[in-house]
Formats: sequence, C-alpha cells, structure tokens
Amino acid sequence: MIRDPETLTLLLDSISRFVSERLVPMEAHVAETDQIPDDVVADMKALGLFGMSIPEAYGGMGLTMEEEVMAGFAVAQTSPAFRSLFATNNGIGAQGIVIDGTPEQKDFYLPRIATGEIIGSFALTEPDSGSDAGSLRTSASKEGDAYVINGTKRYITNAPEAGIFTVMARTDAARKGADGISAFIVEKNTPGLSLGNIDKKMGQKGAHTCDVIFDNVRVPASQLIGGVEGVGFKTAMKVLDKGRINIAAASVGAAERILRDAIRYAKERKQFGKAIGEFQLIQAMLADSHAEIYAARCMVLDAARRRDEGLNVSTEAACAKMFASEMCGRVADRAVQIFGGAGYLAEYGIERFYRDVRLFRIFEGTTQIQQLVIAKNLLRDAG
Repeated sequence: MIRDPETLTLLLDSISRFVSERLVPMEAHVAETDQIPDDVVADMKALGLFGMSIPEAYGGMGLTMEEEVMAGFAVAQTSPAFRSLFATNNGIGAQGIVIDGTPEQKDFYLPRIATGEIIGSFALTEPDSGSDAGSLRTSASKEGDAYVINGTKRYITNAPEAGIFTVMARTDAARKGADGISAFIVEKNTPGLSLGNIDKKMGQKGAHTCDVIFDNVRVPASQLIGGVEGVGFKTAMKVLDKGRINIAAASVGAAERILRDAIRYAKERKQFGKAIGEFQLIQAMLADSHAEIYAARCMVLDAARRRDEGLNVSTEAACAKMFASEMCGRVADRAVQIFGGAGYLAEYGIERFYRDVRLFRIFEGTTQIQQLVIAKNLLRDAG
C-alpha cells in the first residue's frame, strides 16, 4: 500500500543520496573500527530513519509495510551494520509496543523511539532456547505490583546501545509451552540488568550483539506489554512476521549492491585481451543473480502488500525471508568468484559483504525454521 507516491519518491531519493554520499564512504572505517561514528548516527536520526515504521501519532513516519520494504531496498545498498542500528528500532525493537502495547506504553516510549532518543532491542533468544522459543527459561515472578525477572538472553542485537528491551519471560511456570510466556518492557538502567561482552562476529562489524543478564530485575506490572499475561509469544510471532519481511528486503538490497559491484568489475577487468564480462560463464553468473534478485524483490513486495491488506502473512513472510536470504548468499558467492583473487582481498569489499550477508540466513529464524513454518502452515490449511 503506497499512500502518496510523490512523497514516497522524495523519501527514497533522500535515503539513496544519504546512503551513497554518507554511508558508503564510511563502510571501510566502520568495518575496521567496529563502530558507527556518532555524527553518522546523528545524521540518521535527523533523516528520521529511526522512526520509519513508528505511527505518525507518535512522531514517526508511519510507513506502510510496502513503503517500508522499498525504503529497506534503498537502505541495504550499503553495509548491513548501518541498517541494523535503526532498523531494529523500526522492527523487533519497537513493534511489540506498536502492535500490542497499552496506550500508556505507546505514549511514553514510542515518541522517544521514533527520534532515536532511545533504541529498542528484542530479547527472546537464550543460551538454550533459540529456534524453539517456547522452551525459554527466563522467568518473571509476580510479587505484589511488580514482576521479578531472572535469566539470560543471548545474541541480542543492539543490546550495548539499547535504552529499552522487549523481554520475553515465562510468567506461568506450570505451562511449559508458548502459552506461559509474557512480554515486558525493561529499561537498561533497571537494577540487576547487566550486559555481557560484545560478541566478536564473522561479519557485520559496527552492529553489536551481546548477552543480557537479568538478576532479580524488578519491573512494575505496568511494564507488562498489553497488561495481559501469557500472550507474549503471540506478540513475538507478530513481530517476527514483520521482521522476516524486512530481512528479506535487506537481502534484496544487499544483493543488488553486490551485483552492481560485480558488473562494474566484469566490465573493467580484462583477461585474454577483453573484459571478463564478455565471457559467457561470467555472463551466466550475472544473469542468474539478476533473475533471482528480481524474483526475491517480487516476493517481498507481494508479502508486504498482503500484510498491508490485513492478511495473515506467516507463510508469505517465511517464504520471502527464506528465498531472499538464500538468494543473497548465492549472489555474494558468485560475486567473489567473478572478482577471482581480488574477491578474496579486503580492499575490494566483496569479501566483507560475503561475510556480512551470511547472517541473513540465520537471524529472525534460520532457513530451516522457515521451512518448518511454511510446511506446518500448508498442512494446517489443508485440514
């Protein structure tokens, strides 16, 4: 659903200029330092990137899903680390509040999330609970007008920068499945909350993850998202459906950038007296990459439009995330092959993208989890 094509075009043009003029020149610096400079973050905030999907009533842009993925295509034309910082705010870091929060929770947190004053983070995964989120062990025990949270969360994106955490915890110990899970908003300075060391990762330098530890963290009952126990897992799944479409969009944008770099190199690099792009086996890799990117882009847009129509997109989101993330990995692999020996060297940047995009096939649910989601939905719908 595109509400105003002219306004959207202006937004996409602004994002594209910002990406090419401000972010792309900073890629190597961020990769070397594992840090996005403060002035770049300030520019992101000024452009409104931290609030793209936050409703307009709370100071955000209120983009529809279709508009958001189109912005995602443009944003992902540079290192994924930049996107990770603000996209988590628009996605899993805030959507629990947007979708199921009480009016008071929305009024208090969303305006500050929209401006980037505070960064949201989504704390679901645990050391022994990842894909099987229903088995999580973090507990939230009711004590008077508060809950006491204990447990550890792992691989939490933006945790070192986060101001608030959407925390999934078990409020009903007698119920071992998803029904006993509730969602809480926990502020970073709450006594008993601490962070582990920043993880050293294969790629995506500048995008930080770490453990989040809860040791008798006491939060008011008013921090229970929606004010209702036992629906946290449902909130998480709603958030992940949207997040999976966004990761699919990021995979498409990154693949477009990678292919563009590979095409440029294929036109410039000469062997046997002519550009390597004139060799048919190189052309085949370029053609396959373009066709797969086109297919993934169409899938992402279709899933986004269906979500805007209010349809259940669990299957479509999983399909788009699975196909687009796998596609991006294949495009990155072909690009390294096209660059040859240069593709293995850091100075050309392709090896960095090759490492960066590998994560797309893992977070927001691995490819194998998407396969299970799709298959289970198909079998259920078939009666």
